Amino acid sequence: MVRVEANRRDFLRWLATAGAGLAAAGIVPALFAQEAAAAGTDVVVVLGATVVDGTNGPARPNSAVVLVGDRIAWVGPVSALPHRAGARIVDGRGRYLIPGLWDTHTHGLDYEQLFPPLHVANGVTGIREMWGYTENRAARDKIVRGELPGPRVVMAGSIVDGPVSLLGPPVTQVANAEEGRAAVRTAVAEGADFVKVYFYLPADAYAAIADECRRVGLPFAGHWPYRLRQLDAARAGQRSLEHLFGLPIATSTRRDEFLAILDATPFDPNAKRDFFNLARELDRKAALAYDPVAADSHFAGLRAFGTWLSPTFAVNRVISKPADTYAHDPRLKYISPDIRDYWAGKLPLYTPVTPEQAAQQEAYFETQLRLVGAAHRAGVGVLGGTDCLNPYVFPGFSLHDELDFLVEAGLTPRRALQVVTRDAAAFLGRADSTGTITPGKVADLVLLDADPLADIRAVRRIDTVVTAGRVLDRAALDRMLAGVEAAANQPPPGAAGARSVRVPIGGCC
Repeated sequence: MVRVEANRRDFLRWLATAGAGLAAAGIVPALFAQEAAAAGTDVVVVLGATVVDGTNGPARPNSAVVLVGDRIAWVGPVSALPHRAGARIVDGRGRYLIPGLWDTHTHGLDYEQLFPPLHVANGVTGIREMWGYTENRAARDKIVRGELPGPRVVMAGSIVDGPVSLLGPPVTQVANAEEGRAAVRTAVAEGADFVKVYFYLPADAYAAIADECRRVGLPFAGHWPYRLRQLDAARAGQRSLEHLFGLPIATSTRRDEFLAILDATPFDPNAKRDFFNLARELDRKAALAYDPVAADSHFAGLRAFGTWLSPTFAVNRVISKPADTYAHDPRLKYISPDIRDYWAGKLPLYTPVTPEQAAQQEAYFETQLRLVGAAHRAGVGVLGGTDCLNPYVFPGFSLHDELDFLVEAGLTPRRALQVVTRDAAAFLGRADSTGTITPGKVADLVLLDADPLADIRAVRRIDTVVTAGRVLDRAALDRMLAGVEAAANQPPPGAAGARSVRVPIGGCC
């Protein structure tokens, strides 16, 4: 035991002189090593892997990555590592090391025994949770305190919508500018990382939300607000547009015609889904009349204002298929009966029924893929989110599907991987701490059994996940999945413990 401790000190002493990467990250290597030694911090070395670091640099075979506590301390060739004694060795030979993945559109963090561990078991070490309320803030805090295994969390405030909404409690509904400003102040008080806006906001309330967010320094993002043009929302500072709603209309020869129809149609409190269904059908028709000139102009505007697209292909794919398509998905064993029942009951509200409708929705989905490919080539920022908790969108697993769709949309495997690592970190304002395998950044890593640059489906072949420096090998990940399956299939709680599933009655959230 004494020798192990001495070896660890020797290793840290070497790091104090070799930590050029730490110095480049603004960290004094000698001080870092001294603090690690004083704290008794563990040292882990991932040895012999090919490092795909999330940057534009080439893959680096036969590399070593040194982790000290929850930070990446050193990255370099194995031959430059003087010794390994005193460190835990993770065998990376024949494997590929990538940064931890980010799902930038999720829900359901408060299903604590199910969703947080499913993210981690699938290499998702960070999420953007899109609906903040008491229960999932509590789950986030448990993760931070180390009481619950789960990803890093960037948390929205309560979703802010208009007096008519597709959502039930705890949505925040505002009718005017004053109430919009108050909603932003509440989000600040509750510790939200950003504000999420929704479909049916009145224009004056939306403008007030944008102004108040600027005033307090809080980002805002969310759905296309139907009473605004998309570029007006981008100009106001909306950081992302979710689900591609409105993008086919904005890039269509029939744009003005369809927008005029929407402008003239009220939000009916007695038939809340009608407007959503109308807008979605107009989007589908607009996709048949793509205008490359309008698209170029629209993409240039999004790029200029810094507004990103969040396609959420995973959920869009589900709602483009007949309702029974996923009824026997093997991943359902990780989902509790209350959620499964809700999915089965609600999905038929917005999926195709007839063969003609199915063909139309299939063509519409293919158009969405092409639109995102065109936007990406035009330099518009693209995010990788899934919208899990919506029907048959599974925490962690569906991000792997999302990567497949990004490649299908025309991104290379490298670019798709960057979308859910480096680019996600940049969008979230965390590029200095996560997103690439770089000294000084957090130790969030995924070790794969195959090359993701050759085939993006390799992200499914996970050997080891490192989250905040905690090493979970394949056996630990399998135990985690088995625990989720057992929790999902426990008898349902009694009436006192029951709760509603928080997804909208009209579509994506």
